[in-house]
Amino acid sequence: MSVSEVGGRVSAPVTVLLVEDDEVIRKTVGMVLERYGYRVSTAGDGLTGLELFREERHDVLLLDVMLPGLDGIGLCRQVREWSLVPILMMSARGDALDVVSGLEAGADDYVVKPVDTSVLVARVRSLLRRASFAPGPEHVQEATGLAFGDLAIDPQGLEVRRAGEVVELAPTELRLLLEFAANPGIVLDRQTLLRNVWDYGWDGDSRVVDLCVQRLRKKIGADRIETVRGFGYKLRR
Repeated sequence: MSVSEVGGRVSAPVTVLLVEDDEVIRKTVGMVLERYGYRVSTAGDGLTGLELFREERHDVLLLDVMLPGLDGIGLCRQVREWSLVPILMMSARGDALDVVSGLEAGADDYVVKPVDTSVLVARVRSLLRRASFAPGPEHVQEATGLAFGDLAIDPQGLEVRRAGEVVELAPTELRLLLEFAANPGIVLDRQTLLRNVWDYGWDGDSRVVDLCVQRLRKKIGADRIETVRGFGYKLRR
């Protein structure tokens, strides 16, 4: 997917699926996104949202947690069974259980409602940048790639293998792994990871990092990323 922006507006048609049961919020958020050049599809419940996602291509998915029928957590989990599309969860309460459940289900990020529309658009842009990620020179160390035990990383081809088998990573998981691989053996604190991986220009919720590390460990090996208590995480050489 290629996304470009000119003067703060999106120049290529990017499709957003917004699943929100509150009609006022759904219309308001939809209008804001369309103002920035996004093409928006909407649904008022989880089952309709799932049907729309299966029928049409979407570049990013915005899900309310509390939805009638199939809730946002369940919808996120079903989408993740066959798609790595960026997912942003929206929670009315910011309840810790909602946040953790959404991130564990495979969401890339979350916002708490009511959310400032400029913040929401910034989060969507960040998700799209991660999805269209091209590694910079800090990530490309050798043409033949990088190896950490049975884990092989090709920063140029954006491919990860474990014991020879391809590992399917969501865009955020891939960027997180590449950030670790560019700094092997170095402890990276959560705020550094939020800035470099999630593009946060402000201090964010470190649970986003912790849950993404947890998902990444399940795919590349639980002992590959070490927790340094009180500091952060590091990739074992």
